[in-house]
Formats: sequence, structure tokens, C-alpha cells
Amino acid sequence: MAFTPDIAAIRFGEGLAPDIAPPASVEDVLGQLRGPDLAAQAFPVVPLSELHGEFADIRALQKAYRRGRNGPNADEMSKAYKTARRALNRRLEGMMAPVLSRSITSTQPFRERLTRFWADHFTVVGKNNLTQNAVPSYIEESIRPHITGRFSDMLKAVVTSPLMLDYLDQNSSIGPNSRGAKGRRGLNENLARELLELHTLGVDGAYTQGDVRQLAELLTGMGTELGSGFVFRPRIVEPGAETVLGQSYGGGAPAVDDVMAFLDDVALHPDTVRHIARKLAVHFTSDAPDDGMVAAMADAYTATGGELAAVYEAMLRLPFAWDSFGQKVKQPVDYITSAMRVLQVPPATLHKLNRSKRRAYVFAPMAGMGQQWLRPGGPDGWPEEAEAWVTPQGLAARIQWAMAAPSAVFRSLPDPRDFVELALGSVADEKTRFAASAAETRREGVGLILASPAFQRR
Repeated sequence: MAFTPDIAAIRFGEGLAPDIAPPASVEDVLGQLRGPDLAAQAFPVVPLSELHGEFADIRALQKAYRRGRNGPNADEMSKAYKTARRALNRRLEGMMAPVLSRSITSTQPFRERLTRFWADHFTVVGKNNLTQNAVPSYIEESIRPHITGRFSDMLKAVVTSPLMLDYLDQNSSIGPNSRGAKGRRGLNENLARELLELHTLGVDGAYTQGDVRQLAELLTGMGTELGSGFVFRPRIVEPGAETVLGQSYGGGAPAVDDVMAFLDDVALHPDTVRHIARKLAVHFTSDAPDDGMVAAMADAYTATGGELAAVYEAMLRLPFAWDSFGQKVKQPVDYITSAMRVLQVPPATLHKLNRSKRRAYVFAPMAGMGQQWLRPGGPDGWPEEAEAWVTPQGLAARIQWAMAAPSAVFRSLPDPRDFVELALGSVADEKTRFAASAAETRREGVGLILASPAFQRR
């Protein structure tokens, strides 16, 4: 199977859209990654660094309440703290609207798909009541600007992000022999382990427990301050040089540059190259990708020093990218966004949804399908295997959403006979076309198309 515009829109984009032409060539798909980020301009998301001051202000209100909770102004202080915290969380939870609006309206949908892929690769979860809804801000600052650049630059941005450092408990990691170690807890290996196992070399990479330990020592000093974000604390850095993957780092005055040097090196390690190439191929093409495709993508990575755009191009130009269509199952977020895109859900409608409606139309249905909004179960992110999503409970939730949500949002739905072409184009099968033509109502027809196996796959 050669390049097909409809397949390009479904497999490497957010799905077909009535008023947005699918890409006409591989060059068109790649062109979506050049120039300004139009969707981010149209639907802004606040970067994480712009929230640090507000985090600090709310924490100060909390501390003031705790100090004065037995005093005459306790009720007022409690109310001030809770009001500020709730206002922040309502605003951050509302970032669902710009995030989904980008997917629904973007003329650069490959950029949106890549952003979600890398956000999952570098999974974080907000761990406290201030950051629990701040993941979109982390993605906006540490992931999105780097999806077309060098992998090493994204890696550095992620490893120095306060959300990643907090998620993997780096603030509690102290060099056992450092000047600041007296009477304090010791080394924490979480960030070091996930950095090697998940973010770079892969679970089968050529590293040992000794490498994990040495890297954890190298990472000491990396941490966060609530009001300022990333900080480096020389007093808790483990003294001496550390040897990771056979290379020595540090040994002089404590410096974050030693960590950056390691990240540059590990980004070009052959195991990292293979891990990243294969993971991209698995995500976009097949749970069992073609070995030749993975090799070509790895070669492009090595030849360019980790330029990700070259890796994407190598993937898109190989026949397997198109021959394997239909082997992937849309994850719940992809399923809902592609349905909203073809239904042309107005961004204004998403922005007007209150908290209960956001939960009713998006958060709760996604959870029923097996994917809680921006809260995967662990640092390894969401599973790729089709079996993880094709479950009785998950399919039932998809069908229920397909049959109920469109009519809840729209007073008038499209004719199913037209909608099947809008939603699936040239990949629509005869069973789905028949279901569309035989439906007794528009609600039923649209729901059957969105619930069809053809719409579930890419």
C-alpha cells in the first residue's frame, strides 16, 4: 500500500476533519513540523515556569493557616488558602479545553500526535494538590518546544523540570558523603533508574545496578524550589567522580554541567538510539514493527546526532508505514479527539464546559475506557499493545460514549451516510457503510460509525 491521504490523516494525525484537507504527500506531513506552532498560538497553555510564583503564594497561605489555626483569624486564613487552591486547580483542570481544541482544529496534527507520544515517553504525574493538574504546563514547557529538535535537548528539559524531579522523588536524594548529608535521608535512585530504563537505554539496555547507583550519585544536587522551579544544591552533591556506562563524570567542584554532559552522551548511546527508534515505530505503525524500519530510523538518528525530524522522515518514507495500516488501536484520548475532530466540536463549547460536564463528557468516559486523563499508573506511561485497550469494559465504554456524547453536544447530527465518508474516507469498509445507511436515526448512525472497528483503528 502506497501513501494515502486518508491514512496519513488517521495514522499520523488526529483523524479526518470535514474542513481540513488531509496531507497530499509525505512532504505535507513533514511540513506540519516546520514553521510556527499554530495550534499553540491559537490555544495557549500556561508554561510551568509561570506557575511557580502562584504555587509559592498558595503554600504561604497554607503555612500561615497552620501557624494560626488556633488563633482568632483561623477561619479567614483557612478560607483564603482553600479558595486560592481551588481557583488554581479549576483553572489548571480547565486546560483540557485548549489541549483538546488543538487536536480538533489543528492543521498540523502530526505535531499534536508527537507531543502526546513524547509526553507519554517522559511521563510525569503531579503528586500534590498544587501540581496535580499542571501536567499540560509541563508538556508545554519541556516537551512541545523540542519535538522537532535534538533528543538530547528534550532530555535535558525534562530532567530539569520540577514536575519530573518531584514525581521521581529527586528532592529527597542526598549524597551520603556530601557536606549537607548530616542527619538527613540518603540517596534516592528513582530518577536514575527511570532515566536509564525508560527514557534512554530501555529496559534491555546495557546498564547495571552499579550504573544506576553511580548515576544517582551524579544527579545529587538536582532539585526544586516551590517558588522558583529547578535548583542545583552543591552542598548535597556526592563528592568525587562517578562512572556511568564506562565514562567518568564530575570530580571537580559540583556543577550541573556534569549531569548535562552525561545526558548528551547517553542520548547518543547505541541502545538509546535503538530504543527510541523502536518505540516510535511501535507507537505509530505496529505493536510488532518491521525490523528494517526500526533500523532505518536508528540510522537516521545516528547520522544526524539525534535530530528527531530525520527519524520521523525515515519512518514516513518506508512502505511499512502505510502497509501496516489498521494494526494499531486508538488509545482513548486519541479516540475521543478524533471523534471530536470529525464532529467539528467547537472549541468554544469545550471552553464553556464546567467541571461536572468535563467529567461527564471527557474524564469519566476516558477512565471507563481505561485511560485516566493525564494520570498513567506509573512512569512507564500507557501501554501500546492493542490488548490493553480492546477489553470488554473498554469497548463498552467506547460504545456508550459514541452513542451518547455526540447527541449531548449537538442538537443536529449529520446524515450517517455522509458522516461515514467524513469520518473514514477511503478506509471505510462495507459493514460500516451498511450500518450507516441502515440506521433508523442520525444519533444511532453516527454512534455506530464512531463505535465501529474501522474508526477504532489506525
